[in-house]
Amino acid sequence: MGLLAGQQAVITGGASGIGAATVRRFVEEGAQVAIVDVDEARAAVVAAETGAIVVVGDVADPDSCAAAIGTAAERLGGLTILFNNAGIGAARPLHDYSDRAWTKIVNVNLAGTFHGIRAAVGLMADGGCIVNHASVSGIRPTRFEGPYSAAKAGVISLTMEAALEYAPRIRVNCVSPGLIATALTAGVLGDPNLKAAVEAKTPMRRVGDATEVANAVVFLASPLASYVTGHNLVVDGGSYLPNSQADAILEQFGM
Repeated sequence: MGLLAGQQAVITGGASGIGAATVRRFVEEGAQVAIVDVDEARAAVVAAETGAIVVVGDVADPDSCAAAIGTAAERLGGLTILFNNAGIGAARPLHDYSDRAWTKIVNVNLAGTFHGIRAAVGLMADGGCIVNHASVSGIRPTRFEGPYSAAKAGVISLTMEAALEYAPRIRVNCVSPGLIATALTAGVLGDPNLKAAVEAKTPMRRVGDATEVANAVVFLASPLASYVTGHNLVVDGGSYLPNSQADAILEQFGM
């Protein structure tokens, strides 16, 4: 019997990347899964692979998000797990972001997480679990990702607040991936020189795989994490551990 046997899970942004990998892992662990995504065609491909169901919805739109999660819960026969995974990003100098671009990124990543939580808590019985997709960029901001970093920092804070507010009935945690090999990072990781540079600066000496993040989400959603709430689980191969100032000194001594 799988770790998530008998569970009914909604995964937003489940049509690709980490979301799709999590759909696969949840199904392998015995959960019934609904994918909520704006891309119906790509979601349908993942659903055909896994037996998940698809509900079209936009997490940035509060009404669309609430309706999609409500429909998903109805079709699943209940809701015990929500993975607020949907997200978008961009890279440019902070002063070059238009109001529209800022609003879109923050709305999907931060407001979308809030919309998901708000829609789910009234549908979950005692013992429910919410996992939010944050980022290491929410811990230490990444240059040129101002709105994304700010939104993900907000997701981490929102996670802790929701954990306080809904305990002990519902556990709320988040996962913060580092650079993970997905379609969104293929442009960078497809360059052997860039990939080698990233790997050299990562203590684990490699880039992570989407399934490795999905495994962390499975853990947080499972009974193995029954006493874990308000936690931000970093999945980055140790990439945020180095101390640039100390390392600069140690390098002068050949260390």
